[in-house]
Amino acid sequence: MADPQSMEKVRLDRWLLAARFFKTRSLAAEAIEGGKVQVNGRRVKRSRLVGVGDRIRIRKGPFEHHLVVRGLAEKRGSAERARELYEESEASIRERERLTAQMKAEAPALHRGKGRPTKKDRRQLDRLRKPTNRR
Repeated sequence: MADPQSMEKVRLDRWLLAARFFKTRSLAAEAIEGGKVQVNGRRVKRSRLVGVGDRIRIRKGPFEHHLVVRGLAEKRGSAERARELYEESEASIRERERLTAQMKAEAPALHRGKGRPTKKDRRQLDRLRKPTNRR
């Protein structure tokens, strides 16, 4: 990984990959083009150059991350190194924790049925779906 002081700006899709928000650049690009990533409050293209101090908002599923860029990297590295690339706001962390707790509390009850159908059950289902031409 390059030294943060040697770089001034990095492409947004590369930074998102290096910061480990997405597993591939194509997934990062897809999220950017889909409007799930904003830089400084604006919708941007994946080739947008980000620098230290830029504010990034990332929506992944029901969660939202509000970040400030603290370091730059173009290549994916360790999780510890990725964590040094940004600072997340306290409000963002609290909101994600609240949403996680809410989702766990509202989790649907699991069905405690018999499980997979037996071979006999599957044969009965097949008979119902495909009536034979018996006379």
